[in-house]
Amino acid sequence: MGTLFRFLQIFSLGTWVGSVIFFAAIVAPAAFTVLSNTDQAGAIVGLALGRLHLLGLAAGVIYLLTTALSGHSAKALLRPAPLLVFAMILLTFVSQFWVVGTMEALRGQMGSVAATPPTDALRVRFDRLHTVSVRLEMGVLIAGLIALVLTSRPTAP
Repeated sequence: MGTLFRFLQIFSLGTWVGSVIFFAAIVAPAAFTVLSNTDQAGAIVGLALGRLHLLGLAAGVIYLLTTALSGHSAKALLRPAPLLVFAMILLTFVSQFWVVGTMEALRGQMGSVAATPPTDALRVRFDRLHTVSVRLEMGVLIAGLIALVLTSRPTAP
């Protein structure tokens, strides 16, 4: 059973971290490169980000459950790697349900982000939240990479 739990830990965390990298390095830049309408590109990126967040939240829960079960105790969750995964879940939750939600509401009020002047109050707030979103995602990535290294270290026999 230990091998299965370890596999699930590494697979769930690796999937989440790999998905964040794929989203940031491939999906978002490709959408803005291929589509000439930046509002449409933003809509695709927003949809993909929402799905990435759901995948991440599920992966985080799987990681924490397998960690607790493999350690035969909730105390196993107080180690550095699971605490980092808790932080990843928190950052993702804040990003999805506060930042992205607010950005979508602002996008709806503006009608078109691209057509809204950069000095418009709604656009200023949208751009500020976009910066927060990027920073939250970077936090998730950094915490995930560290947690993945800690999780993949050999365990004592």
